[in-house]
Amino acid sequence: MIELSSDSRPRVGAGFRLQWEPAQNCHVLLYPEGMVKLNGSAGEIMKRCDGQRSVGEIVAELEAAFDAKGLHGDVVAFIEMARKQRWLTWA
Repeated sequence: MIELSSDSRPRVGAGFRLQWEPAQNCHVLLYPEGMVKLNGSAGEIMKRCDGQRSVGEIVAELEAAFDAKGLHGDVVAFIEMARKQRWLTWA
């Protein structure tokens, strides 16, 4: 298993699809067996996990978008949890 670093580029895992669901008024993660309804923070992180942005870039974007500082720990904790659920992967 490759460890997460600030240079890692997470992306939505195989078999999952992230989309905005107007009926739910939130981002959802779809997979063959069902759906995961994401809260606002999770949706904001997941939509930036496109395999192009690094973890560091994702954190910087979130801090700028929400005029916040010190989000690195929370973002990394969510990304690591999402990987354990196979929602995210990286090379």
